[in-house]
Amino acid sequence: MAMANAFSSSSFTALRSKPSDSSLPPPFSYYSPAYKPMRCFSVTPRFNSSPKKTVKMCASVDGVDSVGSMSLKSEQENDYVPMPIVLIDQDSDPDATIVQVSFGDRLGALVDTMKALKDLGLDVLKGTVSTENSVTQTKFFITRLATGRKVEDPDLLERIRLTIINNLLKYHPESSERLAMGEAFGIKPPERKVDVDIATHIHVKEDGPRRSLLYIETADRPGLLLEMIKIMADVNVNVESAEIDTEGLVAKDTFHVSYRGAALNGSLSQVLVNCLRYYLRRPETDEDSY
Repeated sequence: MAMANAFSSSSFTALRSKPSDSSLPPPFSYYSPAYKPMRCFSVTPRFNSSPKKTVKMCASVDGVDSVGSMSLKSEQENDYVPMPIVLIDQDSDPDATIVQVSFGDRLGALVDTMKALKDLGLDVLKGTVSTENSVTQTKFFITRLATGRKVEDPDLLERIRLTIINNLLKYHPESSERLAMGEAFGIKPPERKVDVDIATHIHVKEDGPRRSLLYIETADRPGLLLEMIKIMADVNVNVESAEIDTEGLVAKDTFHVSYRGAALNGSLSQVLVNCLRYYLRRPETDEDSY
């Protein structure tokens, strides 16, 4: 089936009820001191030894991508490179795509990442920064600038993921040893590579009478999301919503899928799993066969 059919048949729609306004994070606040506009986040650090606090963090719009973090140890005292995580959530909010980024305690307001998202034709509606157990999590609520709606195009979702990873490599070059793209674009490639045969796990289970839950874990690589969407479209499986999770060298993606408005039966589930397993492993097989 043509790639165009893969995209048209795989538009994502959220299936949960819209949260109340009080549950949404506060919008960005803008300040205008002389010469440099500032963008501020509401920050909620949580430490086991102290009660919950709310802090306001500001970053200059013309500054770099990371601002001073609330780290418990200085970088000089800790050479450990944390796990970079990029999560794209299509399920939790009916009106916006949620993007969450974390890299230990080394991320700040990610102003340059917001600029890069705008260059993709996206609008950042809201943003929060929270710290828990020394891990800083930055969350964006984004929509398409032209329509004001959440992102449904798989190609654009993959561009969002790769844009954020590229920014991590640019502003935190040490992350290259924990990312698959660090092999080609980082200052230090990963010390170990993920064996795609060992790392690939695919499961399908029922999630009610009208849809099934598909879980895919495999070695990350550029264009992975598009490959999976096309494979599903080739067997006439419709993707209703998705959660795209990149954890270092591994992609852990969850899809709500259906076939003609119903959950997948056992035989179709097995066909889908076999097709995905074959195509996800094929790059390694093809390379070894020449």
